[in-house]
Amino acid sequence: MHIHVLGICGTFMGGLAALAREAGHRVTGCDANVYPPMSDQLRAIGIELIEGYGADQLGVAPDLWVVGNAVSRGNPLMEAILDARAPYVSGPQWLAEHVLGRRPVLAVAGTHGKTTTTAMLAWILESTGMAPGFLIGGVAADFPVSARLGAGNWFVIEADEYDTAFFDKRSKFVHYRPQLALLNNLEFDHADIFADLGAIETQFHHLVRTVPRSGAIVANGAEPALERVLARGVWSSVERVLVADGWHEREVAESPEATEFQVWRGEIMHGRCRLAAAGAHNRANAIAAIAAAARAGVAPADAIAALAGFGGVRRRLELRGERAGVSVYDDFAHHPTAIATTVAGLRARIGDAGRILAVFEPRSNTMKLGAMAAQLPDSLAQADLAFCYSGNLGWDAAAALAPMGTRAQAIDDLDALVAAVIGAVRPGDRVLVMSNGGFGDVHGRLLEALAERERAVDAVG
Repeated sequence: MHIHVLGICGTFMGGLAALAREAGHRVTGCDANVYPPMSDQLRAIGIELIEGYGADQLGVAPDLWVVGNAVSRGNPLMEAILDARAPYVSGPQWLAEHVLGRRPVLAVAGTHGKTTTTAMLAWILESTGMAPGFLIGGVAADFPVSARLGAGNWFVIEADEYDTAFFDKRSKFVHYRPQLALLNNLEFDHADIFADLGAIETQFHHLVRTVPRSGAIVANGAEPALERVLARGVWSSVERVLVADGWHEREVAESPEATEFQVWRGEIMHGRCRLAAAGAHNRANAIAAIAAAARAGVAPADAIAALAGFGGVRRRLELRGERAGVSVYDDFAHHPTAIATTVAGLRARIGDAGRILAVFEPRSNTMKLGAMAAQLPDSLAQADLAFCYSGNLGWDAAAALAPMGTRAQAIDDLDALVAAVIGAVRPGDRVLVMSNGGFGDVHGRLLEALAERERAVDAVG
């Protein structure tokens, strides 16, 4: 089969394209911006890419058009496909029908931590010889690819609650029909498509309805929204985490090198886990992954041992470089809760041995709408200084950050933002950059400016 993928450079659609190619299909695709790293990965495996959505691509004449949720009505190519009455399908539906099939699926859902937990689960199964298939919505350090078919039985997938396509407004994850569903957490997000938290809870219950009675749900028992979802009805067994009578942590020890904690299920201790990743959110991800892996047949002690070698995921508190005594980190955080847990994770790791300068971009659709602007001061409470890039926002970032006083600045020009951070930073500081986009390569610009400062000091010395 020849498929042409619209929106191929997104993490999900790019992973789908790679799986299709591995399965023997001919794959081509297009996107508004064909750019690395996804473009390089796809071309390396023989996928032809076209820049833009020109209607002339109708001449590619695939057997099927696979449409990503970034494509909307008015898109020239999509309009041509509709006019031609050519066959098309959403990415999640194609994946479910042509890749997942009858394989047992382990789906990882939740507002936060999906990518990291999916990568953890895939690594646990890989380390214990189960050779899983997977689709991870990010770049995991432990695998050369973000998606593969795998030789084993299980398929681990990051299960997103965002909508499927312009013609299918259900959440992506309802297509996956998992044998095991891991529900990490649930908060309000995606204000561009969901009216309120209740609307998202309804989508999560649609997912719960697809889990067979022979399957299982691993759920965060400390999350009220998930308890409300399960109270609507559940037809499979439920394993709870982060509660005393379920899977939970004890005896936590944070250090600059690692996080260590005991893993308990009720009153049974299964071992002491060591993670290179910092923070309570990563411990929660690990416990959920261990619990889900146990349901998939992995002994908890083996899962704990595997996580000691877990290399993490790119853009999750990733150290981008050190210059002039200053460390610059990158993180994908964009929701206020994710910002708070990321800052707290770095604070737990460094203790009082230095300041944290948070540099963030409210880039997601939810943040651009200002739906969570009032939560920003609390989310940045453990940062010493905060710098918000306020360009292209439709709300007043300075007013939202006013409760932080002189600790926070809102700046609408990237050059001025970099200059302000460089003017405030001093040796021993950690600069934590947070955005779900490229952020104008602020990380590189900060490191270059710090390198210039370093060279100037060396020249004087």
